[in-house]
Amino acid sequence: MNSTPLVKAGILTVVLVAAAVISWELYVRSKGYDTSYDDDPALWSDKRKMVYEPADKSTVFIGSSRIKFDLDINTWESTTGDHAIQLACVGSNPVPILENLANDENFKGKLVVDVTEGLFFSTSPGNSRRPNENMKYYKEKTPAQQASFHINHLLESQFVFLNKEWLSLGAQLDKLDIPDRPGVYHFHGFPSDFGRVKFNRQEYMTDKMAADTNIQNKVKNIWVTIMKASKEPPASGTKLDSMLNAVKVAVDKIKARGGQVLFVRTPSSGPFQVGENMGFPREKYWERILSVTGCQGIHYADYPAIAHFICPENSHLSQSDAIVFTKNFIKILSEEKGWKFSKPVQP
Repeated sequence: MNSTPLVKAGILTVVLVAAAVISWELYVRSKGYDTSYDDDPALWSDKRKMVYEPADKSTVFIGSSRIKFDLDINTWESTTGDHAIQLACVGSNPVPILENLANDENFKGKLVVDVTEGLFFSTSPGNSRRPNENMKYYKEKTPAQQASFHINHLLESQFVFLNKEWLSLGAQLDKLDIPDRPGVYHFHGFPSDFGRVKFNRQEYMTDKMAADTNIQNKVKNIWVTIMKASKEPPASGTKLDSMLNAVKVAVDKIKARGGQVLFVRTPSSGPFQVGENMGFPREKYWERILSVTGCQGIHYADYPAIAHFICPENSHLSQSDAIVFTKNFIKILSEEKGWKFSKPVQP
């Protein structure tokens, strides 16, 4: 049997596939895309297993998207010598993860809890979906899934076109301008220049997003739409008391094992800041978190060094501002809150 035609067909197929992949990769790079990791349960689980590192050499961060954008991990680690373990989840309530760490007898480290009131005090199932999926995956992951994660890491670090959030078929379909039906809103997703995800799970705003007011306005409009669509009023009365008590129980478990817990309110600005101040007044929410739990806290508005930021889309810091915020956040932790790190923090 003459296999030459089959060999030639195979070689041609490989060449065509390689040419298509290379062409698509060069095209998306020419459009300004760069490497980004899929912030999926596998990536979260990879960081979750790190929480057992020595408390004097690491700090764990939980919260919503703000701490993912606002904490510059390279700055944190180079300044403190501490490994930053990022477990925050975008658009999510951090309390399920707080309780997960509290119920883990082996976690005894330093924990920073970022508070975005509209999510922190939410009981909407959707705001706990991502943390619950991540924790379930961490508990049940298989060796095959672990091997797949490492392969994906290798590929995602090299190929831009594997960006699932912005370049997958689903992401492209979300961009279609489909008219909304009465009573039905189709969420078209965030602009692709909004942010990128690093392997350490830090999320950062692209330079184009930080400079282009048209893109910023698109995101601002998304925030307005999301807030209008929310039917959940701010928690109050016995509901709020119950929430705060659950947080206290979790915090007490961590502190009883020698762990350290601090709450932080990261910056917002513009209409977002006004709306949050009206819906969640400090004395009723932020101050009560600290008084009920007996924990230290850092509210950005109390410190001139971190109170002046203007968020490009009212809710997250640009890359350059995240570096400034992180440097001053570390300084406050060291000089005022008495936190100790692997390296002496310079005044």
